[in-house]
Amino acid sequence: MTCHNCQTQCKKFGKDRKGSQRFRCRQCSKTFTEPHNGHFAGMYLPMEKAVFILKLLVEGVSVRSIERLTDVHRDTILRLLVAAGERCERLLEDRIRQVPVKDVQCDEMWGFSYCKEKRNVTDDPQRGDAYCFVGIERTSKLILAWHLGKRTARDTMAFTEKLDGATAGKFQITTDGFAPYVDAIHTCLGTRVDFAQLIKVYGASGEDEHRYSPARVLEVTAKPVWGQPDPKRICTSHVECQNLTMRMAIRRLTRLTNAFSKKWENLRAALALHFAWFNFCRRHSTIRCTPAMEAGLTDHIWTMEEMLN
Repeated sequence: MTCHNCQTQCKKFGKDRKGSQRFRCRQCSKTFTEPHNGHFAGMYLPMEKAVFILKLLVEGVSVRSIERLTDVHRDTILRLLVAAGERCERLLEDRIRQVPVKDVQCDEMWGFSYCKEKRNVTDDPQRGDAYCFVGIERTSKLILAWHLGKRTARDTMAFTEKLDGATAGKFQITTDGFAPYVDAIHTCLGTRVDFAQLIKVYGASGEDEHRYSPARVLEVTAKPVWGQPDPKRICTSHVECQNLTMRMAIRRLTRLTNAFSKKWENLRAALALHFAWFNFCRRHSTIRCTPAMEAGLTDHIWTMEEMLN
């Protein structure tokens, strides 16, 4: 072992509390620890246990449940989640670029960070309502782009820019009736898409309905915006089914629990981990392979270790 500063041979200097060998430089007297080979992101956590924890996270297990199952402190689990989420976000940006698509559906799903918007008394943009914009390809089930932000025109534009970089060629796109989609898609995607909106009109809750009962749909209108969208393909059912998958697989998005995200970065990391796992590792029952395989991005089902490395 050589010193990083002097480039001279060092002598052994005992071990730390984790059992790792320490060294001391003979010239500058600096001490340091041997590299943690086989560990994830420089953490003391072994790679096998880190992968097991991440598998539990993508299956919807809560952080405190994982803490009891693995005897790993919850702070370590959250640091692992953030480190893995950063890698997964880079993976999605690098791999999903200029993918040929035919039918894209977009939707935004509500969540919150730290507190709900009506309880947010600060100006912190990373508190309160947190909407996840999702764009999915109907045939391959591939998550093309996602964006975490507020339900505003600015975040809609940021999401559409990501969708523009992820897709190639001319295709049909369907969104819900959220008005900022019109300007965002016109600016970023232009005339290379056939754009339509599926507008749903909901009724007021009846006397026999409870607080969390689903709203009653009064009317559904398919509205072509421009281009020549196929009326039979004006649909948002697939992306809404993906919203259900997110609710079931991401514990912090489960309704009526105290498992919600207390920090924005943790929610962002959990979403990135889910989308990477969904695209490359999870076998879809309808297409009998992963969405990345169906889209031609890979030729096999990835393991969690392969996705992280």
